[in-house]
Amino acid sequence: MMKPERPVGITGYGVYIPRFRIAAREIARVWDGAGGTPVDSKSVPGPDEDTITMSIEAARNALARAHITPDRLSAVWVGSESHPYSVKPSGTLVAETLGATPWISTADWEFACKAGSEALTAAMGMVGSGMAEYVLAIGADTAQGRPGDALEYTAAAGAAALIVGPAMDAVAVIEGTTSYVTDTPDFFRRADTAYPVHGHRFTGEPAYFGTVRSAAEKLLHDLGAKPSDFTYAVFHQPNARFPQTVARQLGFTPQQIAPGLLSPKIGNAYSAAALLGLCAILDVAQPGDTIFVTTYGSGAGSDAYALRVTDALPGRRERAPLTAAYLARETFVDYAVYVKWRGKLVME
Repeated sequence: MMKPERPVGITGYGVYIPRFRIAAREIARVWDGAGGTPVDSKSVPGPDEDTITMSIEAARNALARAHITPDRLSAVWVGSESHPYSVKPSGTLVAETLGATPWISTADWEFACKAGSEALTAAMGMVGSGMAEYVLAIGADTAQGRPGDALEYTAAAGAAALIVGPAMDAVAVIEGTTSYVTDTPDFFRRADTAYPVHGHRFTGEPAYFGTVRSAAEKLLHDLGAKPSDFTYAVFHQPNARFPQTVARQLGFTPQQIAPGLLSPKIGNAYSAAALLGLCAILDVAQPGDTIFVTTYGSGAGSDAYALRVTDALPGRRERAPLTAAYLARETFVDYAVYVKWRGKLVME
């Protein structure tokens, strides 16, 4: 288990989910999907939205809850697998727009769906070492799915921003984390290709389930804890079934994971998925509650965290829109609009 010598926690959090949706049945209508749909609908970025714009909105919400000015940030780190530029950081644009430049560190992180938690763990180390007072870690994606592919039903959009700072100022103290990584090629996208591909035979086992179980079980062991010790739990959500299945395998109940299970309504927001679930739980948690979080990234790896909610949370969360407010904004589009906005129609 990794735990900084200087106690740290989440001092502010914020989300952004686009209002646009496409129903899974609409995708199935076009592609003659006969095997059922893995989610009800998924979020779709508008024509003027990308990873950077969503990161900015989520970050502004996190700053409002942390009640700090942007110049107090020592770093702005953006984790994504859909950065708009191949060579130009997303972090500099986010930091500039927030008003945090020029005396700040920025970096872009990548580890498939757990790029956001990579930034979070690094932020823990930066603050925990005393090198920084506050670090902004963001997970955001406008994920890609090949037309007609299974991923098209779930690859969605959203952003979650977490400000890591001293534990005495936190809404939730991070009590420890652990990471587990193997070279398991369940899902990948080569450079200069538009869409990712599956290593289908690895997707469930040993990739998602084996990796998530390993990270979660190690952290539970190191903490001397069991699933029933936690009020809530959230797992990476590539669909609705996987997180419920791994929760059951580990011994968590449906009631523990329900508040953070967002995938049926918005799909898989990739680098933001588990962090969005954590933010949804922070929207309803009470002082003294405990939260268990396990992220997942193809390739493959998981980060697990244990958090304890402080007395500061209830007074902070109303300073920015709750996750439920973003979920309630739904404007559905048809498949033609969706493929136009996502650039899936290529004119030559």
